[in-house]
Amino acid sequence: MNKEYTSIGITWRIWFCTALLFSIGIFVYLCIDERQVNIGIFFLSFAASLIGSLPAIISLLIALPVIKRLNYTWSKKIFILLSISLLLAGPYGILGGCVNILPYSFYNDGGPPGFLITVFIVAGLIFSCVFIAIAFNLSPIASYFSKNEMNGYSFQTLFNQLFTNTFKTYNKMETFQSTPANQQPNRILIKGLITGALILLMLIPTLFINNLITEREARQKEVVKEVSSKWSSAQTLSGPFLVVPYTDTALNNEGKAIATKTKLLLLANELNVNGKIIPEQRPRSIYKVLLYKTDISMSGTFKVTWPADINLANVDFANAKLCFSLSDFKGIEEEIYVNFNAQKLLLNPGLPVSDFGDVGLSTPVILTAETVEKVIPFSMQVKIKGSEQLHFMPMSASSKFQISSEWPSPSFDGNMLPSNREISDKGFSAMWSFNHANLPFGTVVKENTITGKTTAFGVSLVQPADQYNKTMRSVKYAILFIGLTFAFFFIIELMQKKPFHPVQYVLVGLALVIFYTLLLAISEYILFDYAYIIAAAATILLISLYAKGHFSSWKTAGIFFLLLSSLYGFIFILIRLEDTALLVGSIGLFVILALVMFVSRKINWYGQQAAIIPAQQS
Repeated sequence: MNKEYTSIGITWRIWFCTALLFSIGIFVYLCIDERQVNIGIFFLSFAASLIGSLPAIISLLIALPVIKRLNYTWSKKIFILLSISLLLAGPYGILGGCVNILPYSFYNDGGPPGFLITVFIVAGLIFSCVFIAIAFNLSPIASYFSKNEMNGYSFQTLFNQLFTNTFKTYNKMETFQSTPANQQPNRILIKGLITGALILLMLIPTLFINNLITEREARQKEVVKEVSSKWSSAQTLSGPFLVVPYTDTALNNEGKAIATKTKLLLLANELNVNGKIIPEQRPRSIYKVLLYKTDISMSGTFKVTWPADINLANVDFANAKLCFSLSDFKGIEEEIYVNFNAQKLLLNPGLPVSDFGDVGLSTPVILTAETVEKVIPFSMQVKIKGSEQLHFMPMSASSKFQISSEWPSPSFDGNMLPSNREISDKGFSAMWSFNHANLPFGTVVKENTITGKTTAFGVSLVQPADQYNKTMRSVKYAILFIGLTFAFFFIIELMQKKPFHPVQYVLVGLALVIFYTLLLAISEYILFDYAYIIAAAATILLISLYAKGHFSSWKTAGIFFLLLSSLYGFIFILIRLEDTALLVGSIGLFVILALVMFVSRKINWYGQQAAIIPAQQS
């Protein structure tokens, strides 16, 4: 006895299977990402999938009876159902893209990471789950759309009938009759929909590639941080400055004058800094950590001009100290001496103030009110080591900084760019100049009224090959790689009339995805440009030889080789470009689209024989 299926039953089958498949995918992804198995995640994601898909299921429940009443074959009705499912997956993809960019909108000044890619991946994942759910329930759905005439037929029989132009006769109790040509499903349209679904499906592995790149980059940063912590971190240096205790007066709530203890910071009148950065690359595992040593000489003078609100009688010159701040004590290679007013003084750890940092050195000095109003010369030699970055604080009324190094890839950053700089393959040199009008404070300031690090400037030694950022940028173009490659196969199979099976599309897609893992792995050992050429060449050769094996033509393989080489070369140019990437990419895509339209202009997209037009009578 044939079982009669209803729209509610079909909807429930599709709903349950889709939610189950989606939750399994989420469970596997989270287990891989978190590296631990938590079965509670599966049940939570399954319940969330059932609840979240309610709007789509209600829409499907309304659409099923409408599709059933259409005057089409059951196979064409199934493809209409798939098309509606693809449309329903779109809003969920957009929602996923919005959820993906929200944290970056609130907490990150960089733009949203791959909104369109996220939309395509989420929509593709959902549609793939629906597609598999419909395939699992092909027999009930076919029976529902054919008014229960397809009961009893096997999945293989229904699948073969679904993808053929004419019904074949099977060794069954009933025989399929040929369907009129005007009621045949359009095979080219069907194949195009399947190919589009496979493109979306193949974008899902790029999520794992993104996670892998992030993980490897985090591993590199951990190695750099570990080595830097044992060597020395980035350094921010100040010039010498004087600190003297001061008794200030202030009014309390009752209007009475009370004495408060504070400190005065006396900055240099002139400061000249000449430094040389000596870079060192230390290998650690497969990574290279960039470190440096410095040899810096500082010289200048103190000559204090007292502000009107300072009472010299309240200045404790007997407890004055000469100070020098830095970022990391581990970077001090040799003891630091200061020649101050013809005295050689050894700087010891500890700072009486924290305006220019909590880490630094100081030494007591002998001062008087008359001494500081005269010119007091000083000089010091500093040998400091650090990692990646060296900054200075311009703590003087007039100062000049000259820095040079053999490192060819500097990045000048901080509060001010150099006034003069020279960069070549042999290294760089840069100079900064300041005067009292450049600084937001004078040479005599009270404690806790300024923050010297806000004025810091300097240079960062940049590694020339930032392979992780470039690999991440290449992954963002995955939809172009996969979409255009599949489009090439689709057009050529139509032109040569040699169908390319969906499984073959998946194999080609996997080859395109593995390109990114090859690129990531190889770029950790050699420069990114060479790694890209090697990974691209291997992928292009693999796909071209696979195309030759299927189409049995070296000419076709050569066409694929040229097309894929052009595509990978185009993407490589986009990765190298920065400001003009959008312009060049838009022009390139326009040219590619024009070529595809030109090549496919004679394809019979309806897949039917052209109507015979009667000859005109003479």
